[in-house]
Amino acid sequence: MKPDAFPPSTAAGVRVVVRGLEKSFRGQQVLRGIDLEVAPGELLVLMGPSGSGKSVFLRHLIGLETPDSGEVLIDGQAPTEDLRSRRRLAMVFQSGGLLNSLTVGQNVGLYLTEHRLATPDEIQRIVKEKLALVRLSPDSARKLPAELSGGMRRRAAIARALTMDPQLILFDEPTAELDPMVALTIGREIVSLNRRTRATTIVVTHDRDLAFGIAHRIAFLADGRIAAAGTPEEMRGCDLPLLREFLAADFSPEPHPTNDA
Repeated sequence: MKPDAFPPSTAAGVRVVVRGLEKSFRGQQVLRGIDLEVAPGELLVLMGPSGSGKSVFLRHLIGLETPDSGEVLIDGQAPTEDLRSRRRLAMVFQSGGLLNSLTVGQNVGLYLTEHRLATPDEIQRIVKEKLALVRLSPDSARKLPAELSGGMRRRAAIARALTMDPQLILFDEPTAELDPMVALTIGREIVSLNRRTRATTIVVTHDRDLAFGIAHRIAFLADGRIAAAGTPEEMRGCDLPLLREFLAADFSPEPHPTNDA
């Protein structure tokens, strides 16, 4: 799973600029002055331990949180609802966010249906096209989310985000709770989509294999700050103690006790 060389400046993606971003909840400071810039078409992975503020940062990028101070700019503008629509910003949540009462096809086409952006026949065509992009068969459109595996549900959630033809795609822990082989498949899908769509892509994860396998550039978030940033090669050679500790940590679950004597 090798990312392409950095995309050309003609990429369809948007530039993301974050300056001095701070956020607190109930007196607890989560983000402590983040400065970060993501180039159009870049595939950036924001990596860090659980509780470091990764998901809170991601929610600021799509306008679901308001900064206490600092700013987030998408092509020079704050991520308002109007900008999300015009610049086509999409987010794939960790849970996938599929509605269990709808078929996969209805889930994928939901944004188009609710906003009446296409006729039913056009929506059906777009749904089929986006499912194919994430390597899901047309038959999967007729199934309920509960009938799919975890990896297939995650891919269906990506297909739903793609119906907007986004210029910025945000992924929140896309391989969480997936086995290693399925996680590898999802990583390949993210790389492939970035290559084909040229959308600016930001992936938040604590999955080190995913980060080093797909990123053009990695930013390491610790204690609410960007502690280090660089290419995968630069990050492997970084001697920052917090980063070295994170890369060396064993995140595998402890074995459950058994009744064997």
